[in-house]
Amino acid sequence: EARERALADAKAAGTLPEDDRPLDSGGNGPTAYADAISTYLAFGISKLADYGSTITTWHSGRDTIRNTFNRQAIPMTWDFAEGNPFCSSTGNWLDLLDWGAKALAVWSGSAVGISKQLDATAAIDGVDLPLVSTDPPYYDNIGYADLSDFFYVWLRRSLGGIYPDLFSTLLTPKAQELIASPYRHEGSREKAQNFFEEGLGNAFKRMRESGNEGFPVTIYYAFKQAESEEAGAKDKGIASTGWETMLSGLIDAGFSVHGTWPMRSELSNRMLASGTNALASSIVLVCRPRPADAPMATRREFISALKMELPEALRNLQHGSIAPVDLAQAAIGPGMAVFTRYSKVMEADGSPMSVRTALALINRTLDEVLAEQEGEFDADTRWAVAWFEQFGMEEGPFGDAETLSKAKNTSVQGLVQAGILHSRGGKVRLLRRDELPEDWDPASDKRFTVWEATQHLIKALQGRGEREAAELLRKLGGLGESARDLSYRLYIICERKKWAQEALAYNGLVIAWPELAKLARAIPARVQEQLGLSESE
Repeated sequence: EARERALADAKAAGTLPEDDRPLDSGGNGPTAYADAISTYLAFGISKLADYGSTITTWHSGRDTIRNTFNRQAIPMTWDFAEGNPFCSSTGNWLDLLDWGAKALAVWSGSAVGISKQLDATAAIDGVDLPLVSTDPPYYDNIGYADLSDFFYVWLRRSLGGIYPDLFSTLLTPKAQELIASPYRHEGSREKAQNFFEEGLGNAFKRMRESGNEGFPVTIYYAFKQAESEEAGAKDKGIASTGWETMLSGLIDAGFSVHGTWPMRSELSNRMLASGTNALASSIVLVCRPRPADAPMATRREFISALKMELPEALRNLQHGSIAPVDLAQAAIGPGMAVFTRYSKVMEADGSPMSVRTALALINRTLDEVLAEQEGEFDADTRWAVAWFEQFGMEEGPFGDAETLSKAKNTSVQGLVQAGILHSRGGKVRLLRRDELPEDWDPASDKRFTVWEATQHLIKALQGRGEREAAELLRKLGGLGESARDLSYRLYIICERKKWAQEALAYNGLVIAWPELAKLARAIPARVQEQLGLSESE
């Protein structure tokens, strides 16, 4: 109907151009214009389906409906929330259209884009020396095609006549989808894994052969590492199969990693992130073809290079206030930059080092670097970190505390005086944040500790907001940087111990750090303005 009205209006106005091709054929006339309007309206239908299914739930934090795809899965729900699409409530039709219209209003549209459905493992069709920037599939983590069917069945009804090639099948094609899904391979995990690894390797080879060597290949990856629990695993605690497979494919295709950038890409209020330590960033790997004459190296040379280069790279990441939950992911970049500069890294037995082993060594070096940073802290803080790693915030024997205090060149009584420890009845424990004094002032503290400063910053941020935390950060001056470094160390401990709630506190402080630092810098100026105003009065 939209197409027919557009054509009728153009004929009535005598402005019907010669170009009457549809949009799908590259048209630029009224037919193509009507096709474009129909496409935007179909986007609204997709949003309506997302907010109008029986999978929607109630968003108690905002008193609204949470859409079907609050994460990349269709979950089971015990009950659903239902909105009226014809009123002003969440998920109403006019608002859903308005979201699309607002996006179009700020879209420059200065360049012509071309979108094609192609097999990534085949030749890149009709593009001379393309610039490659991609987000590869996450092994078996997300079934993209299966989830797409939720929207496809509605889009096919509304846009099937406009894009006949795109909607020629009843459901989305799935046979060639590059994920390691066993049910598509006779239930065999081995066949699914082989399919994924072979396909991903072929895709990277095509990028290597067809890409523009004047520009790097950028690969976005946000799949969190997971610890290996397999019995007899050679390297327990190493990165997940997704990371290993992706990096192996890159290296086998002839790429080397030249850099890594953490990029904030995830909303903190998404369902997956609520109350969890989900990744906040995607890690952008910057890759270039590895020189044909790249040298070989021994395991010892690789480890030495890691220990020499990784500390500075991690320090730069920390100065950029990357979230602790993302630090281990981001460290893969500079670590793999060392590994991939060599044609091979040889083990002591003469075999080439696997990506799995390299990732384990990178993670181990990361732990060592963070542990070495403890040497910059005061003795009381070093004791508190060691005690926290063993007992958390729970009680422990006085004898253990006393022994540890001798090793850290402090004393239990001194720790009590410092205001970080409670000791009674042969038991000791670290003070909880709710037990810390409200009027703590670092300038008047006679036994200042970085541990205490970190806990007070978190307490102020969680209890009184960013401005109060920024005021405390201003008072700490340069010592505030030490508090941020300690947060990274404590987060890693919490992550390993699976203390999710405590980990959130340290992760949250680092994420808020750029804003806290900005507010802290602005406080002196605000105070001067207030003083000037008082004098004039």
